[in-house]
Amino acid sequence: MLELEDEERQQTAEFSLAEARQIVRELFDPNPWIYWIDFLVSLGLGYACFGLVRRVPAWSPQQFGLFIASSLLLYRAALFIHEIVHFRSGSFRAFRVVWNLLCGIPLLLPSFTYYTHLDHHRRKHFGTKQDGEYLPLGHQSTWAIWYYLSQSLVIPGLTVIRFMLLTPLTWLIPAVRRWVHQHASSLVMDPSYVRPLPSREVLRVWRLQELGSCLFCWAVGILLIRGLLYPEALEAAKRLQKPPALLGVLPIGFLIQAYLTGIAVVLLNSLRTLGAHRFINDGRELTFVEQLLDSVNYPRRPLLTGLWAPVGLRFHALHHLFPSLPYHNLAKAHERLMAELPADSPYRETAESSLLNALRRLWRLSREAGRKQPASAL
Repeated sequence: MLELEDEERQQTAEFSLAEARQIVRELFDPNPWIYWIDFLVSLGLGYACFGLVRRVPAWSPQQFGLFIASSLLLYRAALFIHEIVHFRSGSFRAFRVVWNLLCGIPLLLPSFTYYTHLDHHRRKHFGTKQDGEYLPLGHQSTWAIWYYLSQSLVIPGLTVIRFMLLTPLTWLIPAVRRWVHQHASSLVMDPSYVRPLPSREVLRVWRLQELGSCLFCWAVGILLIRGLLYPEALEAAKRLQKPPALLGVLPIGFLIQAYLTGIAVVLLNSLRTLGAHRFINDGRELTFVEQLLDSVNYPRRPLLTGLWAPVGLRFHALHHLFPSLPYHNLAKAHERLMAELPADSPYRETAESSLLNALRRLWRLSREAGRKQPASAL
């Protein structure tokens, strides 16, 4: 135990957190205008592209392009949830409410589902069973990676079931409420993760967001049923060139498109998550520097990298270093740290050239781990 403490003190000495903070000291203030404009423009364009997907010829390049654009834009708008959980308590209240009303609830990822992310930043939890956003993939066979990615195909459907059907049951049956809150209320990697039960004060926020998500699911469901019962209303909407929802109906194509968009967004986020860490921990408690070195930055090709890791998430190691740094200052902070930190600083080892290289490295680690495991463990 004393040897571990000595090792941690030595590693911390090699990386001065105070020195790094001094370098970026004036970059911690968020700019509300950037948040509002970025979020509203991304979400508005995303919904606009989503609405145009089925108005162009089926299977055409235009339809494919609009689908990709809508998925990327909605993905960007959705990932503001990461910033929301890191806002100081009591700040950005209007932004939190508007984000949930316009994005979190319609996309079925209200902000309460992501507050477990804070455990990912606690030193004693990172990479352990208390961290739902980490799996020891570098110590498991490649099947663990495939299994993780395959969940993207079912998560959108399971999310609808959770809010449309299970949410009303949580209001009536305590046992169901306890199970849902512990096992079906977290945006995490580990499906076996058990979330601590919320306090009474936090539960009130959960209930409001759950209610909004539940009502949204039922409203869409009713419009879809009406579309099946009254096809003439769909024809009238098409003839008048009006959104079908204004006539109280939705075509089944809306459901198919929404599900495919959900798969695209979840799969893209899953790939991003696989590139956010090295996943070399086997479940033990890591030192601060070990956690930093397990995290990854992608400073190159900002336009391309910003598509799959938007809202500052391409600087994941820097985010673990300073979780309160606003996303719009991360690139500037990274440049300063790389310019002013010592040449042998561990921070320099967090940079990766591309997501593909990171995934290749993880695949090689996982493949080697699979070869070392007995056949019964695969």
